[in-house]
Amino acid sequence: MYLIIFSILIVVFLWLFQVIFLNKYYEWYKTQNIQHVANEISNNYENSEEFLNVLEDISMNEGICIEVMTDDVDWYYSTNMNRYCLSYKKIESLKNEKKAFINSKEKSTIFKFNSVNNIKFLIYGLRLDTGEYIFLNTVLDPIDSTITILKNQLILVTVVVILLSSIIAYFISNRLSKPITSLNESAKAFAQGDYKVVFPNSDISEINELANSLNYAKVELAKTDELRKDLIANVSHDLKTPLTMIKAYAEMVRDITYKNKKKREENLNIIIEEVDRLNLLVTDILELSSIQSNINTLKLEKFDLISVISDIIHRFKIFSLTENFTFELLKDADVITVKADKQKIEQVIYNLISNAVNYSENEKIVTIKVINNPDNIRVEIIDKGKGIDKEDIKYIWDRYYKVDKKYKRKMVGTGLGLSIVKNILELHKYNFGVLSEKNKGTTFYFEITKEKEE
Repeated sequence: MYLIIFSILIVVFLWLFQVIFLNKYYEWYKTQNIQHVANEISNNYENSEEFLNVLEDISMNEGICIEVMTDDVDWYYSTNMNRYCLSYKKIESLKNEKKAFINSKEKSTIFKFNSVNNIKFLIYGLRLDTGEYIFLNTVLDPIDSTITILKNQLILVTVVVILLSSIIAYFISNRLSKPITSLNESAKAFAQGDYKVVFPNSDISEINELANSLNYAKVELAKTDELRKDLIANVSHDLKTPLTMIKAYAEMVRDITYKNKKKREENLNIIIEEVDRLNLLVTDILELSSIQSNINTLKLEKFDLISVISDIIHRFKIFSLTENFTFELLKDADVITVKADKQKIEQVIYNLISNAVNYSENEKIVTIKVINNPDNIRVEIIDKGKGIDKEDIKYIWDRYYKVDKKYKRKMVGTGLGLSIVKNILELHKYNFGVLSEKNKGTTFYFEITKEKEE
């Protein structure tokens, strides 16, 4: 539609300037031309036979009739006259016009004159320093046959241009719309959850770039969907297992051990532990959701980092007694004061230690290093577990990602710990990362920026 409209505007422009405004343009052109010829003659005129021949050439080349006259309106030279040249001898009114100019003593004059057969002429009068006068006249209207030819040509051009623009517009729009329609159909299938759909490429660079972006988005969304399903399976397993145990031990207390104080207390303790596990799961999910929604804000305060880490290690004492875990705290000083959100940093350290416990196998040693650097306090949590594959390291912070696709129940935690760690540390704008070597262990670290003194 735009191309056809553009073509019509071009044709309209041609009609305006080649037919409707042709007379005005022709008149302007002839006026400029006759003035130029008059100036050339005025600057170079010589009363000689040789220069009269020059006038003949000018008249022939420019299509202008030239007359040389004296004061008494008599002419002693005129270029070859034709039916489009005017002569005062034949037209009395024209003689009077020329005489009026001679008597006016003006240097030059220009005026229009209509002949008896209604042909419009442009006449230019010029007074020479020699006392002679030169009159130039030329037809001011374009020849009617020329306009007729132009009109016929423009009618043909109009038809051809509109026809060609319509054909070209059809093929261009079809070439543009076909890949877009194909992308639209693929997008509809994609919206219905078909992650195997392929967005076709095109030889149009912009559409090809759009298809590549959609294919990339499809891959990422498919990956997220798969990880979401894994998370649901994992969380469902985490919820189902303790609920099953709670029900089983509650029934055991009700039906079997309710009279045996020792057995009853053991069963009730197991129920309490499983309830705590469920509470931890729900808390982690809510914490992650609130952090990623930017609901939480930092509550900065000064506190002793060593004291906080020691308290957390004490909470993991149960694993020293039941699983023979060893927790080492290596510190550069007994007291290291930092300024951060104490509760959130405590949660970061707790989750990293919990993660180390979960992935420790044969060597059940977890080391916590606190290094006092000039610009920051670096905290490292080191385990001697199975490590992380290089291709998995960039995904371990993702909300739904699990390194082990085949879910295996861990001793503690929910599988959301590292996502919470990432969000808290990003909220603090701390540098953090992980170093791991397969079958040799993993080191998680973060750096608490020191306050700059004024």
